[in-house]
Amino acid sequence: MTPQATGHPDPQLLNGQRKAVDAAPAGDGTVPVPVPVPVSVVVPGPVSGAAGQSRSAEPVGPGIVPARATETELLVAASLLLADAALTARQAGAEITGALSSWRSGLRALRDPAWAVGSVVSCARALTRAQGLGFGANGGIAGELARVIGNVTYRRPAAVAMAVDAFALRIAAAAATHPNLDTPCARRLTDAMVRGDRLEALRALFALVERLGVTRALTTVSPVIMELLALTGLLDENPVNDGFSWVTLAGGVPATDPFLGLPSSLLKRLNSGPGRAERTDADPILASVLTGSSNDIVSYVNDIGALGNHGLVLLRRIACADGAVRYVLLLPGTSFGLLSNSTPQDVIGAFDGLLRIDTTYTRAVKALLTRAGVPAGAELMLVGHSLGGLTAMNLACDVGIASEYRITHVVALGSPIDAKRPVDHTTRVISLLNKHDVIPTLDGRGPASPNDIPDHWVEFAWLDETYDYPLSHAPQAYSDSLRGAQAPLREQVNALLRAYDGDITANQPYMLRDK
Repeated sequence: MTPQATGHPDPQLLNGQRKAVDAAPAGDGTVPVPVPVPVSVVVPGPVSGAAGQSRSAEPVGPGIVPARATETELLVAASLLLADAALTARQAGAEITGALSSWRSGLRALRDPAWAVGSVVSCARALTRAQGLGFGANGGIAGELARVIGNVTYRRPAAVAMAVDAFALRIAAAAATHPNLDTPCARRLTDAMVRGDRLEALRALFALVERLGVTRALTTVSPVIMELLALTGLLDENPVNDGFSWVTLAGGVPATDPFLGLPSSLLKRLNSGPGRAERTDADPILASVLTGSSNDIVSYVNDIGALGNHGLVLLRRIACADGAVRYVLLLPGTSFGLLSNSTPQDVIGAFDGLLRIDTTYTRAVKALLTRAGVPAGAELMLVGHSLGGLTAMNLACDVGIASEYRITHVVALGSPIDAKRPVDHTTRVISLLNKHDVIPTLDGRGPASPNDIPDHWVEFAWLDETYDYPLSHAPQAYSDSLRGAQAPLREQVNALLRAYDGDITANQPYMLRDK
């Protein structure tokens, strides 16, 4: 299978990179609003691409449809326009509400009561009538109180209606490239979620699990899991969790959970360990794997698999062919055995790493680099799987680490890193994704997300025969793909890592602890 870029149909470059979309802050400062882009006239019609995939005849972007567009591209373009309209309507409601409740309006009302009456009536109509914003008050004490009342009385604002339609179009766009979403059982679930019928959605979910099993059901809905969670937040009676939905609509990473609206600061309290690193010896299995290690992406993935996910990481020193001494740090992912354990590689740490940069995992790695005596200014490549790749990106985003060491590469496999940006713009970011893998979608980038990765990043995505999650997320699945059907990608990635060719002079495992 030829690698395909995921996300909305931005320009697909030969190396898998994609164009990014700028976003402007919303009026209330909480939700980014995509910058509107004009729409061109469209004439639908597929164009044959590589490996039988349908591709546009010319580059497209959010709100721009190519002259010969596929059905998926039309759905994505429509979704982006609806999302922009929904965010704009929500911002308009906040600004009208703010104007009504401001002290300036009250002061002028004392001087000109007639103006006050007319203004209040006009604004109230705009905020409450179906022809206007449809009960669209929000922002500030008065606006949030009105929004809460609207939530519990099922008064749906126009912004919410447009957001729901935008999510529905995203789901339809994803179904075009994931046929498993277009089956009757899956459509029953997604249709119920779009309608806000939670009882029917639960029935449909149980029916899907009964028919396919838990792992296959999870894999089926994984391409649109963020959209389904966002619909839950928008259409329930809880006014506190709406922020998750609006940030997801705008293509950001939500800082709250989708059910209760709990803030990310809670994760900070649960994951507050200072981080500690201890030298340790490799067990016989790890030692055997490390004897065959080399500067090869498959070798790195195999090494990470051998490290496991119980706290071990590996620091490698290489005498490179050009005479320089460089370092590679291998970072495994999450242990799903417990919600929290004594190492940074736990579920709490995973969600904390998604939302923040300074985590127990990053603090433990900093302690490791200091304990190992890696010299200041040394060139360092960070390779990680899942939470390890996310932690690698968090380290590259840390000003202290980026100023102490020269982070030349971040290589992430199955990691939700798209919302983060390294401090050093010369850091080469390489992201490898199995499209059946659920975890990379947690960064909020869906089939029609308005945000995308920078031009200078390299991303390779593919579908392989490992369909079910969590098998599709395992390091072995990535290693098997890169050794087999995706062997050409292996060569392309290795070419990007050529500076680290040389003799391995040290392989030192470290055990990371929370405290």
